[in-house]
Amino acid sequence: MIGNTGMISKAYRHTKRYIQIAQTFAKHGFADIITHSGFIDGITDFAKLVKIKKNKSEIKLTRYERIRLVLEDLGTTFIKLGQIMSSRGDLIPEELLVELEKLQDSVKSVPHQEIIEVIEKELKKPIGELFKSFSEKPLATASISQVHRAVLNSGEEVVVKVLKPGISKTVKVDIEIMHYLATLIEKNIPQFSLMNIVGIVEEFNRAINKELNFSYELVYMGRFNRYFNNYDIIHVPQVFKKYSTNKILTMEFVDGIKISDLKRIEENNLDRLIIAKNGADLILKQIFEFGFFHADPHPGNIAVLKNNVICFYDYGMMGTISKDTKKLIIAMLVGIIKKDDDKIIKNLIVHVENKKELNISLFELQVKDFIEKHLYGDLNEMNLSELLNDFMALTAENKIKIPSDFYLLFRALVLFQRNGQKLNPEFNFIEFVEPYIKRFLKENLSPKKLAEEIFITGSEYINLIRELPTDTKNLIEMLKKGEMNINVAHTGFEKINKTHEQISNRISFAIVLASMVVGSSLILHSKVPPLFNDVSIIGIAGFIGAGVLGFWLLISILRHGRM
Repeated sequence: MIGNTGMISKAYRHTKRYIQIAQTFAKHGFADIITHSGFIDGITDFAKLVKIKKNKSEIKLTRYERIRLVLEDLGTTFIKLGQIMSSRGDLIPEELLVELEKLQDSVKSVPHQEIIEVIEKELKKPIGELFKSFSEKPLATASISQVHRAVLNSGEEVVVKVLKPGISKTVKVDIEIMHYLATLIEKNIPQFSLMNIVGIVEEFNRAINKELNFSYELVYMGRFNRYFNNYDIIHVPQVFKKYSTNKILTMEFVDGIKISDLKRIEENNLDRLIIAKNGADLILKQIFEFGFFHADPHPGNIAVLKNNVICFYDYGMMGTISKDTKKLIIAMLVGIIKKDDDKIIKNLIVHVENKKELNISLFELQVKDFIEKHLYGDLNEMNLSELLNDFMALTAENKIKIPSDFYLLFRALVLFQRNGQKLNPEFNFIEFVEPYIKRFLKENLSPKKLAEEIFITGSEYINLIRELPTDTKNLIEMLKKGEMNINVAHTGFEKINKTHEQISNRISFAIVLASMVVGSSLILHSKVPPLFNDVSIIGIAGFIGAGVLGFWLLISILRHGRM
């Protein structure tokens, strides 16, 4: 979580960057957001901003195109935010998703010498001692890293992925500013208050911090390699740990053809239909068999090798699925395939956080409308992207709890469908998913699997029974030695206690009242001075006081309806 402590001081400390952000928003026609958010209150040099006018060449561009241009102009962190947000179809419209996906190719490279300095500092040797050759021109440039070809002294051709210098500090500053701006927008612009922009920034902060540490990617590649070690339809690049650190990742150079380069694929006599099938098999194995999947299979990340073998280039964004989540996915997909709205509703309600607030009848109608829109037609013509976007919008509207990795999974499935349709226009998502579901259900409902689960559950109960006497004995010993205290909390007695307290107070009040009457009588009888017409004034005052208090007690009892 990004703290708010010192946020105002940070705002002034990063004034230059604040002004740059404000100028960029204004330049692309979003000055109204800056003005109404209250963002400009923290900018001391706003005079520069007011001189900025909307770029006239962008008049014909859509709002979503201009949003992409804002992110491109603001650089690394904002570009990365846009790339990650392209997986959040539940929050942003399809037209904006398309624009955000273009950010994959909108990153400027870092000068060669700066990359060399990072490598030499991390590996503690001159570049000439580390590599036989190191290309000056980058092979690829991403938002937080840059990739160069090289040859090790041992002769292996490799690619070296290098974290851009100073990028961690830049990201930290930008995220602080994003968080501050998101807070202001949610507070001051009503239409954004329900979008949880602050939560999105915090989610982004967690995601990008992992990508800033290449040790995570190294572990992911090792895990991926273990899972697919015996599969001949995928190649996982070898990693050279000796030449890798938190900021550098050196791996085998794989000369493949991007999956989007259909012309080269055909020129090299590769089969587009087989490639689409292999890609589908790989992504579905990851999801349904391993519970560990590549969460960013966009065309720039996937290459095709000889014999239609597939290779993922980047492993920075991976997703995991628990057994319970996998069962939920299966149940939902079974409901979709069978058009069983009751099954879909039942499984969704299990994950509802606000069951008391949820209007079940309205929710059922919404789900039925969703199914009618997407599932009653020909499943071969299903628009998976639109279906997933509508599904996420439905769950968000009803505040239904969805596991966080669902967003990554949905992104992976949408990209998987798009890749498949580019390779084969007749590509059918359901055609590949259905066999996996049947296999999963068959395996989990087989006598062997059920016997295993019964055996495991039985073993757990046996262990519980076996350990119960020892645990009970230990508990009693701890109680005897005074090493454990038992606190008993009474509930439901508050009303009784309050009633008893009222009764006690009234009895005490009545005793005091009676004492005043008796005392006043004695004072009158004894003619205690001062006297008026031979009558004690103190005694009269006592009777008057007792009368007033007695009348007040009577009114209190009558008001509460009890005599």
